[in-house]
Amino acid sequence: MSSSPLPPHSPLEHYYRDRRRDDARREFVIDLFDRTARHYNWLNRVMSFGSGLRYRREGLERAGLTAGMRVLDVAVGTGLTAQAALRVTDGLASVTGLDASLGMLQEARPLGISLVRAVAEQLPIASRSFDFLSMGYALRHVADLKATFREYHRVLRPGGRLVILELTRPSGSRWRYGLMRLYLKRVVPLAAQLGPGGSEARTLMEYYWETIDGCVPPDAVLESLREAGFERVQRRVFWTVFSEYAATAGGDN
Repeated sequence: MSSSPLPPHSPLEHYYRDRRRDDARREFVIDLFDRTARHYNWLNRVMSFGSGLRYRREGLERAGLTAGMRVLDVAVGTGLTAQAALRVTDGLASVTGLDASLGMLQEARPLGISLVRAVAEQLPIASRSFDFLSMGYALRHVADLKATFREYHRVLRPGGRLVILELTRPSGSRWRYGLMRLYLKRVVPLAAQLGPGGSEARTLMEYYWETIDGCVPPDAVLESLREAGFERVQRRVFWTVFSEYAATAGGDN
């Protein structure tokens, strides 16, 4: 078992203001989401053709979310995955949302859930506090997958469920990759710039694609989950690009 950090992708230093500082990447990402938070739901609708909330709901159902569970939604953003959790359970789940971006947390306030400002690698949460942990399309924005998964395992009770929804590059098909690249690298950023978010929204969508394109392969994510102590680790794939990483917390957390 290696203790070396595992970033989700190589540094994209052309985005960072000061490449010499170790925290430049994190500050860039937080600032970018702060500045685009009020436009994020519009961007999500454009990118997903309005199906984002439905897919999140179905992913949570497949992972075993049920009423009465204590749910931690990491990288809650504007609250789309948390909202899906409330719909799945008819509001009968205790949901806490966590995000490093204050702008995103402000957008999530209307949901009426508990909100915490923190990063995924250092959760200010007691061990074995939650039954279910979700993360929707944000795994590429953490600094270290291994540290993140250790924290996820720590805060889940033994037997607790984990689901991570993510976009991944299609494998084994050049034309599917080409279509995905055309849509997410060209079409979506252009639509974002023409929309209410302007150039900042375009930067977010361009960065979004580059993190997808440069992300570590799914096998590295699965292995890191196992190293953190998760069991029944699996990846489900839909439409060649939608990945669901699901696992159960082992008994030694």
